[in-house]
Amino acid sequence: MLELLVIGLVGGLITGLSPCILPVLPVVFAGSAVNVPRVSSGPAVGDDEHHRDGGSAVLVQARASVGVTARPFLIIAGLVVSFSVFTLAGTALLTALHLPQDLLRISGLAILAAVGLGLLIPRFGDALERPFARFPKRAVNRDGSAFVLGLGLGVLFVPCAGPVLTAITVVSASGQIGLSAVVLTVAFAVGAALPLLAFALAGDLAGKRVRAFREHANRVRQVSGVVLIATAVLLAFNITDRVQRLVPGYTDTLQSSLARNQGVQDQLRTVTQPDSVSSAAGELADCSDGATELQNCGPAPEITGISSWLNTPSGKPLSLAGLKGHVVLVDFWTYSCINCQRTIPHLQAWNSAYKGAGLVTIGVHTPEFSFERVPSNVESGAADLGVTWPIAIDNDFATWNAYDNRYWPAEYLIDARGVIRHVHFGEGEYAETEGLIRTLLSDAKSPAVLGNATSVPDQTPRNRAQTPESYLGYERMSNSANDAIRGDISSVYTVPDPLPRDSLAFGGSWTIGKQSAHAGDQARLALHFDAKNVFLVLGGSGSIAVRVDGGPSRAFAVGGAPRLYKIVSDASAGTGTLTIDVPPGLDAYAFTFG
Repeated sequence: MLELLVIGLVGGLITGLSPCILPVLPVVFAGSAVNVPRVSSGPAVGDDEHHRDGGSAVLVQARASVGVTARPFLIIAGLVVSFSVFTLAGTALLTALHLPQDLLRISGLAILAAVGLGLLIPRFGDALERPFARFPKRAVNRDGSAFVLGLGLGVLFVPCAGPVLTAITVVSASGQIGLSAVVLTVAFAVGAALPLLAFALAGDLAGKRVRAFREHANRVRQVSGVVLIATAVLLAFNITDRVQRLVPGYTDTLQSSLARNQGVQDQLRTVTQPDSVSSAAGELADCSDGATELQNCGPAPEITGISSWLNTPSGKPLSLAGLKGHVVLVDFWTYSCINCQRTIPHLQAWNSAYKGAGLVTIGVHTPEFSFERVPSNVESGAADLGVTWPIAIDNDFATWNAYDNRYWPAEYLIDARGVIRHVHFGEGEYAETEGLIRTLLSDAKSPAVLGNATSVPDQTPRNRAQTPESYLGYERMSNSANDAIRGDISSVYTVPDPLPRDSLAFGGSWTIGKQSAHAGDQARLALHFDAKNVFLVLGGSGSIAVRVDGGPSRAFAVGGAPRLYKIVSDASAGTGTLTIDVPPGLDAYAFTFG
């Protein structure tokens, strides 16, 4: 637990020094600088000994000689509390209450604007601060709104991704929140907040010691209110993202070093891994990805937490315990993933060639998008792809976590005794995997009649410069060329010219959600790509028009549940600029490449 505490603090500290904190710095400084009382329209309760003609000024001078006030600590405490609570349990809570997933962000913006308004309008500020008065007959606690301000910042603070935050996110998604996850999250929040506390203390000292701040206390409050309201507006329209993109990632090397440290990986695995399977996962972690020889990776974790089964008699569940004596290939996949789709022809060939010799293939379908949680969509997508082997619907990530898996696709080869002998992540190395399947089948059944090895072309992309997968929902969008993305609001966008390399852009009217973008009037997508083939996950009904480098338009019909469409096909890898006219009502999820 002590090691997790240190890892969390270090990971948070690196994040707190990164460009991610830039949007909240003005709020922390301005919110802490208003530690002196304002000259109000009348004496506050308990302050009748101070008159309007200089009473406040006397109190200002008195406070100037006092040490650090509580206000900066209350702001940071509120941030740590709200970030810790809502990062771990916010999604589960909103889902349980059937509330929008962006409610927390909206609430944070409202709090930020309300505190700013309270600094501008004294009577509104009194109303906001009054609930924090410690005793009914004492003056309103002027520091009360500081904690509220911190609570709002905690749900608006979006740290840069790193190994610690990834582990916290995985735990939050699985809902398996234990003491170690809480310790890691709080430690991370405290580490990230320490640099912010330095700015808060600087603001507090400026408010008490700088003469201009003391002499113009009311003006300082008003300016601070404007800063808070302006920051809320900038955050609401994601304008702060542009500033962050302009600042170099000067902490990236530190984050990478932390991620590569084996001790850190082992400790974070104890957080993300359920106690019941942590031993098996630990043995799996010692196995090499894509080894050319059989390994002993320990007993295979049972397939667990499955909501339903496809392609089994009457939906009957399978178990590894019931498959002893068979060689089992467990494939983690999701039906709209192009990498998974390119693996399927090889799985089909192996299933056809070796099923009679004792091979059982099980596809564990763990969703990447929300539409992939719908069993009927999975069933339809699997049928389109020709997946005939049993499919386990792993919507709760139970089996995914049992195997400590982090990849789509991923193959785990299990021998007849129930021991994992080979793991492979991603595409490729099909001949090597098939050779190991044949070896295990021969060991399990002697003599084994296996026939010739299969001959399916390996379509794994070899272009190292290939454009990475590009998501159209704001949750994972990382390469947008638009000036600002406005989440969950119908907005009109303009495609920039020229379009930067490997970037995408929206044109016309779009409502960009967490996982997908919903087309409105004159909707258009633009993409600069470097790949042989371009695929796009679309849902809804209509016809899109596709152009490459301004060439002739080609129409593609779209219909039914969201699935993957190949919209560019070429004989060799190359670069180009793609434009797609999208009719109103269609949903676009992600570009993938091959």
